[in-house]
Amino acid sequence: MEVCTIGGFEEVGRNMTAVKLGEDVIIFDSGLYLPAIVEFQEQETEEKIYSEKKLRSIGALPDDLILDKLGWRDKVRAIVIGHAHLDHLGGVPYIAKRYPKAKILATAFTMSVLETILEDEKITLNNSRQIIKENSSYIINGKSGKYRIEFIHTTHSTLQCAFIALHANEGIFFYALDFKFDNYPIIGAPPNYKRLREIARKGIKVLVVDSLYSGTDRKTPSERIARNLLEDALSCVRDRNSALIITTFSSHIARLKSIVDFGKRTGRKIVFLGRSLNKYVKSSIKVKQCPFRKNITLLKYRKQVNSLLRKVEKERGKYLVVCTGHQAEPGSILDRIVRDEMPFKLKKGDNVIFSSSIIPNIVNINNREKMDKRLKKKGVRIQTDVHVSGHGAREDLRDLIEILKPQHIIPAHGSLQQETPMIELVSELGYNFGETSHLSSNGKVLKF
Repeated sequence: MEVCTIGGFEEVGRNMTAVKLGEDVIIFDSGLYLPAIVEFQEQETEEKIYSEKKLRSIGALPDDLILDKLGWRDKVRAIVIGHAHLDHLGGVPYIAKRYPKAKILATAFTMSVLETILEDEKITLNNSRQIIKENSSYIINGKSGKYRIEFIHTTHSTLQCAFIALHANEGIFFYALDFKFDNYPIIGAPPNYKRLREIARKGIKVLVVDSLYSGTDRKTPSERIARNLLEDALSCVRDRNSALIITTFSSHIARLKSIVDFGKRTGRKIVFLGRSLNKYVKSSIKVKQCPFRKNITLLKYRKQVNSLLRKVEKERGKYLVVCTGHQAEPGSILDRIVRDEMPFKLKKGDNVIFSSSIIPNIVNINNREKMDKRLKKKGVRIQTDVHVSGHGAREDLRDLIEILKPQHIIPAHGSLQQETPMIELVSELGYNFGETSHLSSNGKVLKF
């Protein structure tokens, strides 16, 4: 078994891993490096159309050209996507055509998000696509044998997330990006611990694991905690004449449900603004996992958004606005509101709630600092970090390792600084660095 750690092993994002078994290669994820997209949006004034060439030039795509150099490209039989976040899925529209024989496998929600991106960006992919239900398997017929690809339900911060187990004669390759162990999820079931233990008894050869918060000494709290934080945050908004804006991750359907549930108590009309929110909410509606659909107005196009914001300007206390912009992304709805580029102007006493954390990279940190300064200058009441993470911390990771007992472990989804604590953790559990635990870098091949 050969594992090429293509992307996501030196940064947060650009996640992509390829596994070679004989004459067959299976790809896991193909994500974007979102800070590169943000920088591109800030610098470019005219060109906003993304292409494979442009995305490669700005460093937004994983460097899968390594597969050409290795002679693996024509052996790719499948591209398997674990969940619908852009740092795992967003590269697929731009690189899947390089692997015409590869079937794309994903859950229904993830596939719906992919199809929406293809439609929005006017991209045609000829790769065949297969929806896989959680807790089920699919057989890939390769030149060197048959491979069973199993989707095992886990919890994260969007719908229908899965651990992926690749069953082959050479052993089981287990892909655990991204996850946390949420035993009390707002939507869906807890992780499938029973199946994890069953697979462990068969023996896992290699585990690639989300290590973003491996240095944080805690178990990541349940989404129920974020729900309570939101309820408390909204209870502080008492001025019936002030504006109320909440921004969060567009893909976080459970969080959006909590916003709507507690937002209804305010008596305000709840409106969702922005293309990203539209993309993920419509996908959740399509797979029948949007319990709040009848309680919101969903607006996508600029004319619709501007028309609504003119109404909010006149009747500030009548609306709860949920919009994009929690990372202060250039061009997002909140960014344009804060810069006074919209028909609605924030003023003293208005409320902005960030139901999110700042994704830890210099671009986002700088952008949020600038946005917060502008908000404070306007006298806006700000509540930040009304949020819990979707990534497992040190104790979630300890539990996963103790359940799975893999022979080899490769930390992923972070920089060296974020992955090193994972090596330290597994050394406590009996793994030896360089023998059974392995720090990798982008483009490296490990042979087992």
